[in-house]
Amino acid sequence: MADLARLRRVRDRIDREYAQPLNVEALARGVHVSAGHLSREFKAAYGESVYAYLMTRRIERAMALLRRGDLTVTEVCFAVGCSSLGTFSTRFAELVGMPPSEYKRASAFAMAGLPACVATRVSRPVRVAPIRIREAPVGAPT
Repeated sequence: MADLARLRRVRDRIDREYAQPLNVEALARGVHVSAGHLSREFKAAYGESVYAYLMTRRIERAMALLRRGDLTVTEVCFAVGCSSLGTFSTRFAELVGMPPSEYKRASAFAMAGLPACVATRVSRPVRVAPIRIREAPVGAPT
């Protein structure tokens, strides 16, 4: 149970501080375990690595910022805590299925004329399979 509580604290910290420079060593120090132990336990409990979980959170937030349309892809990249535009774009394309610039264009077109509350619900990110993020289909329960 102590390990599970530790893992929840790590996951909660990632959820809160995704835009900060985080790495496995710093997260492990925060819960007083080794980086290797944290990595193994996190993957066993959640089915993905600490880094993959962190990047998923960053990409989900990036999707929301890109849908807003008032920031450039570069600004979004740095706003979500990524330090490399290339790495951000590559990981975004892997998880979402299209590059961030294309996602921004498609979102602007698809959401044109929709009230903000509807656009938010329709474009809510949903994890599908182990690594893909898709948007919720219209009419899907929240």
